[in-house]
Amino acid sequence: MEYIILILAGILFATAVYNLLQKQLLRIIIGTVLLSHGAHLVILTMGKLKRGQPPILDDSVTNYTDPLPQALILTSIVISFGITSLLLVLAYRTAQENKTDNMEEMRGESNE
Repeated sequence: MEYIILILAGILFATAVYNLLQKQLLRIIIGTVLLSHGAHLVILTMGKLKRGQPPILDDSVTNYTDPLPQALILTSIVISFGITSLLLVLAYRTAQENKTDNMEEMRGESNE
């Protein structure tokens, strides 16, 4: 099961890099979103899902679950959502100012 998740993360990384190398701003933003989702899957896979009791100290429980991978992923999801919203606002403003979302057309002329 872990191999399937890692293969899916690899596919997400590959499509993210492909989208990051495109010329349209929206595709670049989609690439950053896919890259962060791939990172979430890798963190979840490396943390290994362990079944057991909640991490509450008790003498009768010997098998605890580790809440750290889930906490890291939750924090990463919140950060990636904030970055995505910032990039969308910047892309919208840039497209309004320059009347295009093509990165090649935004470079300007060599004499500018």
